[in-house]
Amino acid sequence: MAGLEEDGTEPTAPEADPQGDPYLRTRFAIPVRPATFLRRERLVRHLDQALRTPLTMVNGSAGAGKTLLVADWAAERVPSVAWFTTEAADQGPGMFWAYLLQALRASGVAPPAGVGSPADASRVTRTLLARLAADLSARERPVTVVLDEYDQVHDPDIAQQLEFVLHHAGGGLRLILVTRTEPLLPLHRYRAAGELTEIRGAELAFTPQETAELLALHGLRLPLPAAGALVERTRGWAAGLRLCALAAQENPDPETYLKEFEADRSTVADFLLAEVLKQQSPEIQDLLLRVSVLERLCPELANALTERADSEPILAGLHRENAFVEDLGHAWYRLHPLFGEILRAHLRVRAPGLEPELHRRAARWFGRSGFLTETLGHGAAAGDWEFTAGALVDDLAIGRLFTGLHSDDLVDLFSRMGPEPRTPATDLVRAALALSRCDLEHGLAHLRRAERGLAEAVRAGEPAEAVGATDADGAAGTADAEGAAGAAGAEGPGGEAIGAVAEEHVGAPEVAGGVAAAGSPGVPAFGSAGAVVVVSEWAAAQLSCALLEASAGRLTGAPGRAEAAVAEAERVRGQVPAHLLDKHPELTALLLTHVGSTRLWAGRFEEARAALGAAADCPGGASTALLREDALGRLALIDWLNGRPGPAERRARAAMAETERFGLPRSAGSGVGLLVLAAVAVDRDEFDEAKTLLEAAAGSHPALRDPVMEAGRAIVTARLHLARGDTGAAREAVERAVAAEAVSPWAAGQSALVASAAHLAEGRPEAAERLLREVPDGQPACAVEAARARLAAGEPAAAAGLLDRARPEDGSGPAVTVRATLVRARAAEQTGDPAAARRLVARALREARRERLRRPFREAGPWLRPLLTAGPLRELADGWLTPAPPPPAGEQPPAVVVEELSGRERDVLRRLALMMSTDEIAADLYLSVNTVKTHLKSAYRKLGVNRRHDAVRRARELGLL
Repeated sequence: MAGLEEDGTEPTAPEADPQGDPYLRTRFAIPVRPATFLRRERLVRHLDQALRTPLTMVNGSAGAGKTLLVADWAAERVPSVAWFTTEAADQGPGMFWAYLLQALRASGVAPPAGVGSPADASRVTRTLLARLAADLSARERPVTVVLDEYDQVHDPDIAQQLEFVLHHAGGGLRLILVTRTEPLLPLHRYRAAGELTEIRGAELAFTPQETAELLALHGLRLPLPAAGALVERTRGWAAGLRLCALAAQENPDPETYLKEFEADRSTVADFLLAEVLKQQSPEIQDLLLRVSVLERLCPELANALTERADSEPILAGLHRENAFVEDLGHAWYRLHPLFGEILRAHLRVRAPGLEPELHRRAARWFGRSGFLTETLGHGAAAGDWEFTAGALVDDLAIGRLFTGLHSDDLVDLFSRMGPEPRTPATDLVRAALALSRCDLEHGLAHLRRAERGLAEAVRAGEPAEAVGATDADGAAGTADAEGAAGAAGAEGPGGEAIGAVAEEHVGAPEVAGGVAAAGSPGVPAFGSAGAVVVVSEWAAAQLSCALLEASAGRLTGAPGRAEAAVAEAERVRGQVPAHLLDKHPELTALLLTHVGSTRLWAGRFEEARAALGAAADCPGGASTALLREDALGRLALIDWLNGRPGPAERRARAAMAETERFGLPRSAGSGVGLLVLAAVAVDRDEFDEAKTLLEAAAGSHPALRDPVMEAGRAIVTARLHLARGDTGAAREAVERAVAAEAVSPWAAGQSALVASAAHLAEGRPEAAERLLREVPDGQPACAVEAARARLAAGEPAAAAGLLDRARPEDGSGPAVTVRATLVRARAAEQTGDPAAARRLVARALREARRERLRRPFREAGPWLRPLLTAGPLRELADGWLTPAPPPPAGEQPPAVVVEELSGRERDVLRRLALMMSTDEIAADLYLSVNTVKTHLKSAYRKLGVNRRHDAVRRARELGLL
């Protein structure tokens, strides 16, 4: 054929493409950036790496900002970049290579005439490709070529030819592919050799800061948190953000529009439907619409919703094509949030009424696979409350309405359940919801109805689905053992202790700092490892009933009810599948805290320690953090009631650390730890701190506001009023009745203590003594207060005699013994033995100093002040009870601290002043010994000293202690 070389190429640059049509110059033009385009320097810097690697791929979904990013970068390059926008209409390799060669010519880097140009649109010769590669490899500077919309190229021959030229061009070619899909090139080889620059969808996504800057270019101002919320909803999708900005400009309230825009009624919906959904086949469109009801999906789940078997290759293909299907790994996917939102709106139009059925299918699939959270969510979305409540009960997860990271979400979910249907499972859930709000009236009514329904079902021999939830295949709820255990990633043995249920309650020995071990007296093992288990289809519901009965016993202050409920739980536990018990450690922890709290209310402290100590040791991570916090807080309360503020403070801080460790807010906890810290602060005359802690404790979880908590709050509040001299408010606080079925001896005793102290402050010792006579025996603090009343009545010998008989120093903590010692000192002083009085005051000072117990000395009265101002007693009191003495006349005042001490350094110094060892300070503050030493060194440096004694002295001089 005339005008052709022997290899079929044209010898010179042609004026037209192989089909004789003129070249379309727009395909060689670098796209123009709009005025509102935002240059993102982090991406530009990354794209600069394209000049150092043979191959660069910018891969993202439609509207991700790929083309504009590369266009902005290319427009700044010198020498210019060859740009070629591909099209699906191109007919074969010949047309592709003809256009690519023309792109080189248009950019000013034309290949020599000897390279030629394809004459046949359907083919290109290897000779032409070899000549082109040889020309590129011989150039001094590499040529940069951008192939935009490369996903339009589907011919594998073109990919193979492109790889041939790229490989043989050596360092003479820098190829940039802008694409929605993975190109048919050996990317793994380039990646392994470090010869590939990649910018993918996650990197293309806008950050909140970039979003705010983009909106500013559109004349819109959005605070950074609101921009972050918009990014979360759009996943930082560039086109979505620009379309939102354009629409917001037309709205009278742009900021509100951007926060609340309806995706299904916006230009975003038009874009996604046109660019993504309508490009797919009818079968794929149907799949996308059906799976839009899911937060995440896998092929098997998609098959369940579509009733087909081809989801796996479809989902993989959609992900490869960047069709807004994100790969989560392990064969799980999710739809882009906006895309899913638009698809759901489209589904409601195309198939009204189908959405609830899809949720129902999803709920049953998730139930069979052991994913409880999704089971409940989709069951609720389907409006199938009988199934959803049954799934919760069958999974033994009813305790999660009271505790765990997602308890509030579960409460919100089931709060949407109406008065129907009426099944034992739905009534159990309603009872749990009411009890979680401390609504005893409705909680007990629903619980009684559930128990009656369950008893009737068991007697009638009804199948389990009448009580719980059974899927269409007959698999009960989430009872798939392997799937349930694996999905939850649960930990913890099935044989944890749940509390003592015995004919006679005996004290449990303390182990590991006051925590009783499982199997100890008072804490029998709940179930036994290796025992033969007879599984009952009713067991999960019966165990849930027992749990709620124990909760009701706690909230009503009824120890007998709680003990009976725990006995029933222990009986039923052996009939529950072991994997469910392992999966839900919160069940054991709840039962332990319920029975432990009722024992505490009844004044059976040792038995309460056994159950609460076992609860504090329960496994389960975040799911039992709230319960460990509650148990430790109540153990701290026992310490405080026994007059031991130091151990009480340490346990209370450990309780708060349990919730803080998992990022739970203070309001999620029981608040008992805060209450104990407030009580300790009152003992130390730190009134502002006590008030702050009391206010924080008031916001505790409603499910844990039992009589122990209510009585404790009243007593600490009253003690604070009393310490501040407001005796009327103190009496009023303890006179408020706490609703409980049983009388608490310690609550009655502590209330009497406050009221009697108020009478003493008002000069009525007889009234104080009368009150204390009504208190149950065996409370050393009340005996000490009665002795104080005798002293106030002018009967020192009777006061001393009362203490001799009661012997409060035996087994009581410093808060009791210091007060008793001061009463003895006052009695000695009144009977004419000042030496004995001084000895006793010295003993009280030494014992109180370690705990910083100031209140007993303030309560003792004015007779004590002269003793504390002279001699050895002054030295014992200086710095913690009385102000440190001023420096001698003429002595240079100490220099100020150059650098302020940190809070933790002050904590360490305070304990140093109490003559605690480094090991004791570490244990008290829950720090390592090395950390304490580091704080000490830092404090020494800031104070300009080298020794412990000098550090304490200097800190006192500066008013730091």
